[in-house]
Formats: sequence, C-alpha cells, structure tokens
Amino acid sequence: MGIIAWILIGLIAGAIAKTLMPGKDPGGIIITMLIGIAGGLLGGWLGKVVFGVDSIDGFFDISTWIAAIVGSVILLALYRLITGNRHTHRHA
Repeated sequence: MGIIAWILIGLIAGAIAKTLMPGKDPGGIIITMLIGIAGGLLGGWLGKVVFGVDSIDGFFDISTWIAAIVGSVILLALYRLITGNRHTHRHA
C-alpha cells in the first residue's frame, strides 16, 4: 500500500479510536489524526511481530483495519495517560 493509503487509513482509524474512547483530549483533532496515522503503523507492526500475521494485506482487507484501529486505541490511551496528568491543576 502507498503512503496516501496509510494516511487515509490512519485518519479513519484515529476517528474510530476517538469514538471508541470518548472524552476530551488535549491537542484536538490534529493530534487525534496524527495518533491515528501512527496507530495504523503500530497496529500493523504489532500484528506482524506478536501474532505472526501479515496484517497489511490491502486497503479493503479487514485485518488491515483492525490492526490500525487497535494501534490507534493503544496510542490514544497512552497519550491520555501522559498528557492527562499535565493538565490537572490542584489548588491548595
């Protein structure tokens, strides 16, 4: 698959991950889209390394989409863990 297809899959996977994990994210839609693109790549890599499957078969293959969505959910959760603590202010 070409880079344009990966970007498109990542954008959609990021939106799906955001739907699966609703809530306010620091950074807005741009960060969510970037997380989706990176999550698609992470999901493809994890599918190959952990499960030994070629999860990057094609644009319309279900394993490609599942891998991209799972990778996006993982990165979104990590992003919330890391940045969530920075935005909570405690006043004495």
